[in-house]
Amino acid sequence: MSDDARVPVTLLTGYLGSGKTTLLQKLLDAPGGAGAAVLINEFGEIGLDHLLVRPMAGPAIVLQNGCICCTIRSDLRSGLRELLDARDTGAIPRFDRILVETTGLADPVPLVQTMTADQMLRHQLRLANLVTTVDGFNGFAQLSERSEAMRQAAVADRIVVTKSDLCNPDDVAKLRDKLEHINSTAHIIDPHYCEDLWTALLGSDAFDPASRSQEVRSWLAKLPGEASHSRHDGSIESFVFRTDQTMDWTAFAVWLSALVHRHGKKILRIKGLLNVPGSPGPVVLNVVQNLIHPPVHLVEWPDGDRSSRLVFIVDGLDRRATRRSLSGFLDAGALPMKALTSTP
Repeated sequence: MSDDARVPVTLLTGYLGSGKTTLLQKLLDAPGGAGAAVLINEFGEIGLDHLLVRPMAGPAIVLQNGCICCTIRSDLRSGLRELLDARDTGAIPRFDRILVETTGLADPVPLVQTMTADQMLRHQLRLANLVTTVDGFNGFAQLSERSEAMRQAAVADRIVVTKSDLCNPDDVAKLRDKLEHINSTAHIIDPHYCEDLWTALLGSDAFDPASRSQEVRSWLAKLPGEASHSRHDGSIESFVFRTDQTMDWTAFAVWLSALVHRHGKKILRIKGLLNVPGSPGPVVLNVVQNLIHPPVHLVEWPDGDRSSRLVFIVDGLDRRATRRSLSGFLDAGALPMKALTSTP
C-alpha cells in the first residue's frame, strides 16, 4: 500500500444508463465499502435504499455497511470540502476512500482538475483512478455517436462492461475490441466474471507510486507497435511514440509542458515510460488533459525492453505533427522555446 496519507479518490463515470449505480451498489456491498464515503449528484436518483439506515444533518446519510453517502449540493469542490470538514468536526465517521459518481454526461477531466487546483483538497486527497462503465447493449453505438461516452472511455484507468450477461457474446467481444483500440492502457473488466470486484477496480491505484510497476506492466503487455494508431469516430484517436534514444526528463518536461499549455484541451490522456540517463529504471509519465502528474521513478524496468514509449489519446490533435515535433526535439537535444510553443 502507499505511504501517501492522503485519502484516495475514485471517479466513477459512464454514459446515461450504463450501470454506474448498480456498480456502486456492488462496491458498497463489498467488505471495503464500509470504509468509503460516496459523493453523488442527487441522492434521490440513486437506488441505495436497501443500504440506508438513518439520515444525518445536512446532505449526509449513514448506510447499513457503515459507509457515508452525501449529495453534492453545488459543485465537486464544495462537496469534497464539506465532506472533509464534516469528518474533521466529527459530524460523520472517518473514511478511508471517497467514491465520486458523476452524471452520465460529465467529462471527467474537469473533475480531476478540481481536485488538483484547490490547494486544500490536493493536500488531503489524491486521485486513485478513473473508472468508466460502458453499456454492453448500447455502448458500441454510444461510443460512435456520443462524444461524452467516447471521452469517458478514453481517459479511464478501469473500464467496466456492464449487462454483458444479457448480450450476445460476439457483440460483447466487438465492444471490447473497440474499447481496446480507444484506450489500450485501461483494464477492461466484466463484473459478471469477476469474483472480487473491489480489488479489481480499487485494489491497485493507477496514480499510486507503490503500485505503479504493476500498472505499467499491465498496459505495456497490450501496447501496440509504434506504427499503430487508431482513428475513432469523430476526432478522437490514439497512437504510440517509441524511441531507443534516452530522454532527459528535465528537457522533455519543457517540450511536454509547452505541448500541454497550447493543446491541453485536445489531449485526453498520455501515459509513458521514459528511458532517462543514469537511472536504473524508467520514469513513468501520466497526463490527463492539461494536468501533468508528478513523474514516478521505478527502481527497475518492468520488462526487457529499454525503449521509451508514449501512448497518446487525443481529440483533434494532429498525430503526424506531434510525432514530428517530438522527434525534432530528440534530434536537436532541446529546441528553443519559440519552436516548442509552436508545436502543432
